[in-house]
Amino acid sequence: MPTDPHALDPDTEVLVSPGYLAGPGSGLAVFNTLDNASGWTKTLAFGTDTYFTSPCQRVRVANPVESFYGGWTISYAEDPLGVPDWITTFDRNTPHEIVAAFAKTLVDGLHNNFADYLRNGRHHTVTSPASLTARHGWKPGHGSRPFRTVSPDGHAAYQMRDGWLHEYNELLTPEKSAWRMSAGTDPVFTPSWQAFFSRYTPQHLIAASTAMFTDLTPVPRVMDQIPDRHRSLVTLTQPETARPDPRAAAALARSLHAPAMHVPQPPPAALVVHARPRRQR
Repeated sequence: MPTDPHALDPDTEVLVSPGYLAGPGSGLAVFNTLDNASGWTKTLAFGTDTYFTSPCQRVRVANPVESFYGGWTISYAEDPLGVPDWITTFDRNTPHEIVAAFAKTLVDGLHNNFADYLRNGRHHTVTSPASLTARHGWKPGHGSRPFRTVSPDGHAAYQMRDGWLHEYNELLTPEKSAWRMSAGTDPVFTPSWQAFFSRYTPQHLIAASTAMFTDLTPVPRVMDQIPDRHRSLVTLTQPETARPDPRAAAALARSLHAPAMHVPQPPPAALVVHARPRRQR
């Protein structure tokens, strides 16, 4: 049965629903996906930041902790030395499950340029981000511009910008991206976290994050990881009394005992760069 958040110690392990209000969590699932991706290289820079590069050199993944957004920025460039074709930015407060879903789908499909996820591919589906929000009862904001759909509890939003926008504006300014996910007490105007996807981001990657975004399956956290302003808005269940579905149980086993913040330790194969900090996205 639901647990009173005021009666729990800060280090108490709980399952939280909805996940989009659970806080970012430890983030180790994202690091584990990229650390274990075959052929990807890892660079540690400026003492706190982590960068990954795909074997084809087309994808760059950055976790610049002290940058404006923090979190994760992922870019793809068909020409490895050219301007990115698309950029996705997850800010530092984005729940790590949403980032990990994007990263895993990216890593799994990149080897053949996502052919498995295109029409006639073995992983192709007709599922779109819009169909996922509709399936979970999200309602459109009538007359809103940009167009958006809002979760039944009113605390999460998926926004789609229409009209013409120069693609370089999206690449330079995440807030101008074609798609945005956000959540919080007011997810539209004062969100607790945001994720931005430029218009050429592959739909199956956005759909992977959207599937996790809209899923109400409880996610594991310790009490201290849940934002104070969200505690009255979530349902908490203690693991020993809960009967979570197998996916939640597996996530709990992987994540509950992880530290609150990932502090990267350079493996022997990692390249460590020492330089003065610079401003980043």
